[in-house]
Amino acid sequence: TLGFGMTTPATVAGKVFLIVYGLFGCAGTILFFNLFLERIISLLAFIMKACHERQLRRSGLLPPNFRRGPAMPGVGSLVGWKPSVYHVMLILGIFAITLSCCASAMYTAVEGWNYVDSLYYCFVTFSTIGFGDLVSSQNAAYQNQGLYRFGNFIFILMGVCCIYSLFNVISIVIKQVLNWVLKKFECRCCPKCHKSSARLGRRNAITPGARLRRHNISMDTDGQYDSDTEGRRLSGEMISMRELTASNKVSLAILQKQLSETANGYPRNVCVNTRQNGFSAGVGALAIMNNRLAETSDSR
Repeated sequence: TLGFGMTTPATVAGKVFLIVYGLFGCAGTILFFNLFLERIISLLAFIMKACHERQLRRSGLLPPNFRRGPAMPGVGSLVGWKPSVYHVMLILGIFAITLSCCASAMYTAVEGWNYVDSLYYCFVTFSTIGFGDLVSSQNAAYQNQGLYRFGNFIFILMGVCCIYSLFNVISIVIKQVLNWVLKKFECRCCPKCHKSSARLGRRNAITPGARLRRHNISMDTDGQYDSDTEGRRLSGEMISMRELTASNKVSLAILQKQLSETANGYPRNVCVNTRQNGFSAGVGALAIMNNRLAETSDSR
């Protein structure tokens, strides 16, 4: 997907072949980038998790002989721990800058460009923009031409993979910023939307405030409440578990499951395949990022 335009098909057969081959070639390239993204994020998550565990040991929150396993009481469990997306973005950004600086030094020495033009070429190439105003390996002969072309291939391949991963991390950060801005400006001038959002916000909340009934019905009956707009009980009035589940529209099984997951620190039934497969929550780079990273870093 660089598209420098230095070499193009000239015949009809060549153009048809390019369309067919490019259809599968670009799809395979995107798959390769996604697999690279999954591996690099898994590696960064493993390293950062080990550093986080070492920091907990130094602070005394974990015993020296602690091994990854079930949750311990009073200790934040490392099961299901995910690194912050901001830390991963910082690491990928540093790696991309370092790779671009090294590649620019090579292009400056071999191609004769100045360093700023070499950095510009690295960004245009690694981001697959491919303007074509600067293209490497276009001279007739080079000193150590085979070694230079191999180094050029390695730099472009690693640079495109790294920038692709960095762009996906930045897209998650942009999504967080947009969600934050939308929450700040959410329906401030529309009271009707504000009321509806407030009603949806407390619909599934598990709170001990049950709705008062419109008619005088005894507390021992099994009648359901008619509306979400009815009043609440007084703060000192007792409430039964039946009324709690009926008013909040949750069953005892779901409530028990939530309490169990809260006590254990993670869901009980975790499929092994979903943790090993990066495409478990969907297909694509954003699905991989959401599986491997924590989208917020408030607790980090």
